[in-house]
Amino acid sequence: MKRFSRLEQIRRMDPYEQATEIYRLSVAYEFPWDFTRALELALYRTYAVPAIGRLLARTAELTDRSQKRYDDTSLLLDTVVEHGFGSDLGRTAIRRINQMHRSYDIGDDDMRYVLCTFVVMPKRWIDAYGWRRLSRHETVAGVVHYRTLGRHMGIKDIPETYEEFETSLDSYEAAHFAWDEDARRVSDATLDLMASWYPGPLAPLLRATTLALLDDSLLRAFRYSPPSATTRAWVRRAVRLRGRAVRLLPPRSAPHFARQNREIKSYPYGYRIADLGTRPVPGLGGCPVRHAAPDAEAG
Repeated sequence: MKRFSRLEQIRRMDPYEQATEIYRLSVAYEFPWDFTRALELALYRTYAVPAIGRLLARTAELTDRSQKRYDDTSLLLDTVVEHGFGSDLGRTAIRRINQMHRSYDIGDDDMRYVLCTFVVMPKRWIDAYGWRRLSRHETVAGVVHYRTLGRHMGIKDIPETYEEFETSLDSYEAAHFAWDEDARRVSDATLDLMASWYPGPLAPLLRATTLALLDDSLLRAFRYSPPSATTRAWVRRAVRLRGRAVRLLPPRSAPHFARQNREIKSYPYGYRIADLGTRPVPGLGGCPVRHAAPDAEAG
């Protein structure tokens, strides 16, 4: 197989009727590392909305149990990608997500914003740092995949096109990004978690590297001192060079899913999809997505 053979395959597919199949090829074959980093950034961005960051701080899921929360979120979302919405495992993953979120009253606008990050941030990351830009087929397929997920989750007024998702995300961040002490605690815990995946002496370097990849609006919201222009330029150049190096490699012959990521640490002996996630007591904890109706789940 040649380097662009899978892209040619994707372009022969229907991005509406075969959306999850295309998305799976992009995530598991073409850009597994990039999608992991981009979706980490997508979830991280949501903390800068104070209503979301405060709620996450109250649950303590991302401050006291950050590794498990990271693992469960990655595994549940990726189960749908790997197995599809209609599979038993996919339906179980969505049901588990819905059970966790159902009891917590977060506005429709916040729910929609979280979904927007899943659509927009991977394209922005891959276009900036991937070994090639995301094709229009892949972009449309990602939109359709997450519109389907959003409907299963009971999210209202979901944007229809990538451009609408992008506009919704940008306008919501401009209106809602702000300083919050509890949200900063969640952000610090997340940065500490990411650093913990590597040898301890590298922690300061990894924190500086992560901050160099954040945009100014996030740095302001969390009141982090911005990295120097030189640091930012070198870090971003290094990530772009990684993408260019990947372009020279043979295409991946086997899929790589989130469950195979070295960052997943909580389940060395395996796991059951039905056991993932939290079982919060209504009113005492939760997460930044609410279900509008008790029966809003995989159907």
